Amino acid sequence: MKAIFIAYSQAYNEEIINILEQYGQRGYTRWTDIGGRGSEDGVPHLGTHAWPEMNHAVLTFVQDETKASDILSALRRYDAEYPDLGLRAFSWTVDGV
Repeated sequence: MKAIFIAYSQAYNEEIINILEQYGQRGYTRWTDIGGRGSEDGVPHLGTHAWPEMNHAVLTFVQDETKASDILSALRRYDAEYPDLGLRAFSWTVDGV
């Protein structure tokens, strides 16, 4: 099983959830109003007067490693198409009960 953590600009929440649903990934946990700044060239999303935008994050656990790879590939394509998305996605192998 793979865990996938996705952080992105709040403006793209619907699109990120649609990608998960496109690959049949129903379950996820979402955090809203998360502050942060990209490590390379991202602008801060801090919810302040100077930096009013915020981020969201999603954590999902995918049973099928091929499906996890497909989801990550779709996220990469979407990030390349919309660089303002500020998307970062990480995956790791996990054990579950």
